[in-house]
Amino acid sequence: MEHLNTEMLSRVQFAFTVSFHIIFPSITIGLATLIAIWEGLWLKTHDPRYLQLAKFWIKPFAITFGMGVVGGIVMSYEFGTNFSKFSEIAGPVLGPLLVYEVMTAFFLEAGFLGVMLFGWQRVGPKVHFISTLVVAIGTWISATWIMAANSWMQTPAGYKIVNGVFHVDSWMDVIFNPSFPYRVTHMLLASFITACLLVAGVSAFYLLKKQHTNFAKKGLSMTMWMLLVLTLVQVEVGDQSGLEVKEHQPAKLAAIEGIWEAKESNVPLLLFAIPNMKTEQNDYQVGIPHLGSLILTHSFDGAVTGLKAFPKEDRPYAPLVFWSFRVMVGLGIGMVLIALAALVLRRKGRLYENKWFLRAVAFFTPMGVVSTIAGWYVAEVGRQPWVVYNLVRTVDVVSPLPAQRVLFTLIAFVIIYGLLGLVYLYFMRKLIRKGPPKMATLEKQLIGMNAPGYALAWVKNLKHEDHHPEGEK
Repeated sequence: MEHLNTEMLSRVQFAFTVSFHIIFPSITIGLATLIAIWEGLWLKTHDPRYLQLAKFWIKPFAITFGMGVVGGIVMSYEFGTNFSKFSEIAGPVLGPLLVYEVMTAFFLEAGFLGVMLFGWQRVGPKVHFISTLVVAIGTWISATWIMAANSWMQTPAGYKIVNGVFHVDSWMDVIFNPSFPYRVTHMLLASFITACLLVAGVSAFYLLKKQHTNFAKKGLSMTMWMLLVLTLVQVEVGDQSGLEVKEHQPAKLAAIEGIWEAKESNVPLLLFAIPNMKTEQNDYQVGIPHLGSLILTHSFDGAVTGLKAFPKEDRPYAPLVFWSFRVMVGLGIGMVLIALAALVLRRKGRLYENKWFLRAVAFFTPMGVVSTIAGWYVAEVGRQPWVVYNLVRTVDVVSPLPAQRVLFTLIAFVIIYGLLGLVYLYFMRKLIRKGPPKMATLEKQLIGMNAPGYALAWVKNLKHEDHHPEGEK
């Protein structure tokens, strides 16, 4: 046990809990937004398929939301147990930001979630829609505060240090630090894309199985239109975020691109390489000449700072950052291609019949989550060895715990979270196999049973529905 390192074990433990937790907010932020959109469209058009989508996906949302709360609580304690010195020196800045998240976003979600989940026949349609909308907005606000805190650790601003402790000099500068606008936009877009991929993947699964076809067609069509816009916007936001990293965190950018020389011009875009921390070079490098410089500097021969410009002790672990970035970007390119393929197939009238396309969409069901986790690794591992960039090293704020205790809790978290993950997947699979509520059932569960006009709308819309679609007989 002598070789165990408390710092590394604490970092691995926190990374594991964050990786598990981020799965669920990345789904709920986008899914809450989709549910609000569907419910609003149903109230406006009286098309029962929108209500069917909302009422089906609200159950996976509820399960995912609960898992996110359970998985996130532990991280707050880890600040105190594993990184107690960090809490002491950065508490005056980060503490209030996390309190603001609880006082605004979490209270909004907690206050209206019950109405959203259980108020379908207990409140009027407008009240229920407002509750759903407030929950969605609450998830956005929550992400905003969390990203403000994390972005401050990446690009600290608006602070002063008194006796080794950070104090706020300007809350506006703390919150709207240089990386915040790009990172919060990038994260929210990633969450919307993740939810769209989840809905599209399940819809594709139903179409391949020839089950719940009307429901699946509506879900697939809507999410493909959304993905076409969201993925292209995300490409632009990602590019702007990369330029911000180049300016404020050059060591991270060097690790992302696998650049070693202190100042390198004509940088290639590396498609494959294995960064070697010992020899300070890339093994088995394959790249496209000049394209890296063009992307990073908007010039074919632009110069970029490399890892050798920084002392060895100030460099992030390049292999993990390098490959995490390529996983994120590779999956992002795949998402763009799927959205463009959907556009082509839609024009040919084969969006719902092309099996290769439907299989690809089904395969990409969890890839929004995978891409988000990979992006989080790029951001967090790329910041190392700093916990507050260029100001506080991670090793200096680790609690003086025996390594054996940290290892024990890490193993316990892996087992417990593994079991929780299996339970989550079991119930999600059960809900998906059960399928959406039938139209005949929904007709009896209108929001506000005495709401005028709904009965007539149901009669009109149900005339255009297949009363016995395959899988619902």
